[in-house]
Amino acid sequence: MTVEDRSVDDFHPVPQDPSLGTRVDPVIGPVSDWTTDFSHLEPEYAQHAPEVWDDLRSRCPIAHTDRFGGGWLPTRYEDVAAIAYDTDAFSSRAIIMSNFRPPVDIAPIGGAPPISSDPPFHHDARKLLLPAFTKTAVSKLEPATREFCESLLDGFAGRDVVDAAAEYSQHIPMRVIAHMLGFPQEDGEQFARFVENTLEGVNLPPEERIERMGELFEYIFARIREHIAEPRDDLTSYLLDVELYGSKLDPSHVAGTIVLLLIAGIDTTWSAIGASLWHLAGHPEDRRRLVAEPELMPFALEEFLRAYAPVTMARLVKQDMSWHGVDMKAEDWVLLPFPAANRDPEQFERADEVVLDRKVNRHAAFGLGIHRCVGSHLARMELRVALEVWLSRFPEFSLADPDAVKWSSGQIRGPRTLPVRLG
Repeated sequence: MTVEDRSVDDFHPVPQDPSLGTRVDPVIGPVSDWTTDFSHLEPEYAQHAPEVWDDLRSRCPIAHTDRFGGGWLPTRYEDVAAIAYDTDAFSSRAIIMSNFRPPVDIAPIGGAPPISSDPPFHHDARKLLLPAFTKTAVSKLEPATREFCESLLDGFAGRDVVDAAAEYSQHIPMRVIAHMLGFPQEDGEQFARFVENTLEGVNLPPEERIERMGELFEYIFARIREHIAEPRDDLTSYLLDVELYGSKLDPSHVAGTIVLLLIAGIDTTWSAIGASLWHLAGHPEDRRRLVAEPELMPFALEEFLRAYAPVTMARLVKQDMSWHGVDMKAEDWVLLPFPAANRDPEQFERADEVVLDRKVNRHAAFGLGIHRCVGSHLARMELRVALEVWLSRFPEFSLADPDAVKWSSGQIRGPRTLPVRLG
């Protein structure tokens, strides 16, 4: 059976029942004590997360909160790694910490396989995606990515100040992912809204979150139906045609994986590009050295990824247990702040500094354990090309107003507003 044999009628979103799963009333407002009341949604965390991690690591390396129905925040590399590798005690069925927990029976597949999948299903679901994200496959996308970056910078002609986040970094992964999936390039504005709804609206009532997610799935299923009617050589048609355990993927699996690629493949990368440009704008000595010594770029990329890793994932505790001196309850959230792990001085020398030529750099920017990012080659390519094109055009640039830089809240951290002065 090929794509043409799939039934269009199967690919319509099924409304979710908000009564399923577990919900709690949201708790919002300033944090009273980060050790006992942390919240990754507060403005202070968005702007000053590294300082929060440093403080917690010295006082309370595994912080707790009653918000979101109860959760934990480890800040040491060894603790983050231990949880990431322990799939027996921690489930990935929900990886966005919110005031709603999906029902347990959604495991082991989850809503966005393979990132939401537990073993043994995870291994096989992840394996399906590997061919699309090899170095060879990614290299074929580089010329078009470079051309697009150049075109974005062409639009800055005659301007002194531009927003390097909203007008540059945010557009690059949207264009690349749209191309890979075979989605309309002009839908980027919708992608940005989907990302914000998914990652930053986690304290909204479950009914409203489900309604917003419904808009995303309506969009995805519409694109899928187009691909059934007109198969093409892209990742969407591949997912419609590939088999798992001798059968085509369930419609919910296809849609969930596309949601994963659309959400995770966009915000994470634009955040990494934006944070790297923020650093170079504010550290002229590093910027000038990188321009003068382009052979440092491979090391600099890894260091930017270490120092400004954008991604924090979540897990759910499977059952009551005592873990590393704290008493975790079943269904407690656990955040895995890979950026905090990357700044642990027990793991990295000069952990709070950006060392452009750092030779040994086993960072956790792409995660740890079985859920390590399948798109790491793609993200590295986009980051490298974005910086190379920018620096070749604007070797001199600076922060136009440091106080105007705004960082995103939630589990993906990167600059959302980044005004820079060119020249």
